[in-house]
Amino acid sequence: MNKVYKKKKKTKQSFRRRIVLLVVLIPFTLFFAMIFYIGHLFSENNQRIEQPLIPEEFIPIYKAAEEEFGVPWYLLAAHHRVETIFSTMDPMLSPAGAEGPMQFMPCTFVGWAHPSCDGLGEGDIPEKDKVDPNIIKKYNGYGIDANGDGKADPWDIEDAIFSAANFLAHSGAAKGEFEKAIFTYNHSDQYVEDVLYYMNLYEEKYKAEDNEQP
Repeated sequence: MNKVYKKKKKTKQSFRRRIVLLVVLIPFTLFFAMIFYIGHLFSENNQRIEQPLIPEEFIPIYKAAEEEFGVPWYLLAAHHRVETIFSTMDPMLSPAGAEGPMQFMPCTFVGWAHPSCDGLGEGDIPEKDKVDPNIIKKYNGYGIDANGDGKADPWDIEDAIFSAANFLAHSGAAKGEFEKAIFTYNHSDQYVEDVLYYMNLYEEKYKAEDNEQP
């Protein structure tokens, strides 16, 4: 009986030591896990801060479109960001039929006066007519041949950005009616909020950089 009692006593003591060890170790483990997680977040944030907000190759196009149509280039950049994350989405074709970097519906690009245009604006427009400046002019579309290659192509980055500037200018953006113009581009309050967020972010960031230059 004495041996059995001693064995049980040792088992209880061993169990208690394990409990104490767990009580001591768990807070330390959680603490170090939290430190690691916070460090990881700081690292990610630093990487984001170091990356340019807008890909540099697009900025001259935005600025040229601003000069042509009077629409702030920050707004064009914001639309490009929200629509296709600066042309990185693949494919740049929405389920509704919106096409290219700035996601134009064919009927908006070519013109709603086209006989096939109704509904959401996908239309039944021949591919050659979609990029024909004369057809676009005939049907009062917003497509622009920005690079002078004889085509107004919603898939071409220059044509797409200039066409977006054309549309936004006619919708009030050139007069400072940004919310109205953005809502006309896409009838969604959330879309307006998202575009304005990026527009203000880019304006603050890049105006500050311009002011720092000698």
